[in-house]
Amino acid sequence: MNSDAVTKTSPHRALFHALGLTNEEIERPLIGIVSSKNDIVPGHMNLDKIVDAVKLGVAMAGGTPLVFPAIAVCDGLAMGHQGMKYSLVTRELIADSTEAMTLAHAFDALVMVPNCDKNVPGLLMAAARLNIPTIFVSGGPMLAGKVDGQKISFSNVSEAVSEYQAGKITKEKLQEYENKGCPTCGSCSGMYTANSMNCLTEVLGMGLKGNGTIPAVYSARIQLAKHAGMQIMELLKQTIRPRDIMTKDAFENALTLDMALGCSTNSMLHLPAIAHECGIELDLDIANAISDKTPNLCHLAPAGHNFVEELDEAGGIYAVMNEVNKLGLLKTDIITCSGKTVGENIAGCINKNTEVIRPVENPYSKTGGIAVLKGNLAPDSCVVKRSAVAPEMLKHEGPAKVFDCEEDAMQAINSGQIVSGDVVVIRYEGPKGGPGMREMLNPTSAIMGHGLGESVALITDGRFSGATRGAAIGHVSPEAAVGGNIALIENGDIIQIDIMANEINFKVSDSELEKRRAAWKPRKPRITTGYLSRYAAAVTSGNKGAILE
Repeated sequence: MNSDAVTKTSPHRALFHALGLTNEEIERPLIGIVSSKNDIVPGHMNLDKIVDAVKLGVAMAGGTPLVFPAIAVCDGLAMGHQGMKYSLVTRELIADSTEAMTLAHAFDALVMVPNCDKNVPGLLMAAARLNIPTIFVSGGPMLAGKVDGQKISFSNVSEAVSEYQAGKITKEKLQEYENKGCPTCGSCSGMYTANSMNCLTEVLGMGLKGNGTIPAVYSARIQLAKHAGMQIMELLKQTIRPRDIMTKDAFENALTLDMALGCSTNSMLHLPAIAHECGIELDLDIANAISDKTPNLCHLAPAGHNFVEELDEAGGIYAVMNEVNKLGLLKTDIITCSGKTVGENIAGCINKNTEVIRPVENPYSKTGGIAVLKGNLAPDSCVVKRSAVAPEMLKHEGPAKVFDCEEDAMQAINSGQIVSGDVVVIRYEGPKGGPGMREMLNPTSAIMGHGLGESVALITDGRFSGATRGAAIGHVSPEAAVGGNIALIENGDIIQIDIMANEINFKVSDSELEKRRAAWKPRKPRITTGYLSRYAAAVTSGNKGAILE
């Protein structure tokens, strides 16, 4: 075992005795439990209970559980200020520090306990790098809030702010949204990035049934954690490692369910980065091919009025997988952390609510929930959550209103400078330009709150929160900071968007484009010290482990 390096010599054993471990515990496999618990992230405040349950499961199955931490940022709290520049970079910090702790202490296997946006992909990346037996158990989704008999979530609170500023609701109603929008611990209750990645972890085969959907406050979540603790000992016994599970077929399964579920567009950043750590290059060009044959079966908030708790009641991720596989779209003979194949896992997992999980014969759309667009505005690619776009905005043409940062765009939206038909362009917010690739929930929420969600599009080289809805097109590549064409757009240029055709362009002649390119000058980075600037440099030097543009 790996742990022989630290359990077979007296000096090492002396340090274990200092921890209070008995000889019996030292002789057992050492199982690292990576805990993302902290007191600032609502999705992580309950992870101590999950970790305790995992420890019990490991001990019951004959292992010695030893906990070490991973940092976590709440994207909601980081939103709208310089803190958001640091959110995405924590994914790399989490992966790096977990790798360091695991190798330094010679763990035999790992149980990862994440929940929110960057912890899940960061720990999946670490699992792939380390390639020792690993299993995931998340903290679970938050229950939805309720106002006036209607279920709500965090994104509704963000939109209520703009509704109040526009005079559509009272201050008292805004406060009611504030007080009731996030009623329990857990990852925010819609199909936002955290829940998207926890669900896709289950699809990849790295989490047991229910990992993505059992609510944080349910006792079933504690039971799941105990089973994860027990199962890691089975994976160790059978020598089943992450790269045995996270194969190319597994990633294609994840992309397929991504389309069926209508996950966050951030999954298009995280899945390729995780695959890269597995030695697999996941070309996003295949996303549209998968989307073309995968029906969108779920409209969870913000795309619709259902929440993850209802997806769980309807049968969870396995029920969606079973429904999708009626079309033969999944690779079912690949191994998972359960020790069984995908096919064995999903057998008999029926759809219990055809309003929450549409049958393949009656989908929300015949194509998937995410689309990758290309054109002269985004020569490499950009991404849109198609399932959250109003039908009338699937094809749109309008004049550009260009802003070089999120704050300037917010001021324009809230002051009434943005009108029906406009296309808001926010640039220099990419991995290098931000730096840090901020999420743009505030501008999209402001557009929705001002009643412009069905007539105004927003395009950025930053990214969008999973809570975003409307014609929000992000991850434009190449980004403005490296001279991408988004840097050459001028106010009034006509932007043409055709989501169903996967195209995005702006009307400008080749000669005019070359003239603008010759005149363009790079901007100085807004942050020039610390890990964030090194991360931005790594991105632009082609380090795909950091992020794929």
